[in-house]
Amino acid sequence: MSTLAKTVPRPVVRQRSRAGRSGAAFTLMEMLLALGTSAIVLAGIGGVFFSAMRLRERTLAVVDEAAPLHHTLTLLRRDLQCARPPGSGLAGDFISGPAGSAGLGASYWLQFSTGSGLVNERACWGDVQEVFYELRPSTRGRRGSSDLVRAVTRNLLPTGQLEEDAEVLLENVESFEVSCFDGMQWRDTWDTSLYETNLPLAVRIRLLPESPEGRDAADREPIELVFPLTIQPRANPQGEAEPEQESP
Repeated sequence: MSTLAKTVPRPVVRQRSRAGRSGAAFTLMEMLLALGTSAIVLAGIGGVFFSAMRLRERTLAVVDEAAPLHHTLTLLRRDLQCARPPGSGLAGDFISGPAGSAGLGASYWLQFSTGSGLVNERACWGDVQEVFYELRPSTRGRRGSSDLVRAVTRNLLPTGQLEEDAEVLLENVESFEVSCFDGMQWRDTWDTSLYETNLPLAVRIRLLPESPEGRDAADREPIELVFPLTIQPRANPQGEAEPEQESP
């Protein structure tokens, strides 16, 4: 028994030295380098984040500033594309011309009938309505400025005074100009109640917003758009086209 006990091998227990334990940990210099690198990365991420936030705010400001102008041009385009010639149904005359001076720029007015009225269950009117565009003294903008107003009359057969629904489309407008194309030249006035029988071939709108405070107004250019119109010849009171005259 004593011989067998001597021959059984004993397990060998290995112990790590102090040098091995100290080599597995981080030194103070490594911790400082890691903290410095993390601080630099976080500073870079924060700078990119705040730059993106400032860019987002500037973009939203530009979009909010351009929204009224886009809405105004959309309404003008829709109304002129649906313009009705005088004498068709309840459509009235197409009249435009200068209305005087508004501040430093010119002021024109435009009145015509259009089929852009919204028809729904809550409204008792048809799609034909009379619209009126002009510059009026501003009530919400800067003192002495003018606003572009769109007045709509839905009731075309009133028993009393006409009722219009006025909406301020664009604030702080310096000039609003209207020109009509007759096929040869652009004219500043157009009146189907006096000498013209049909709508113009096209209408040119020029808008010049006022310069914001603190900005140079020397190099400003007006916003110009041309809207072609679909012309329908006016019929005589019997509803028949005018006969052509025979040459002698």
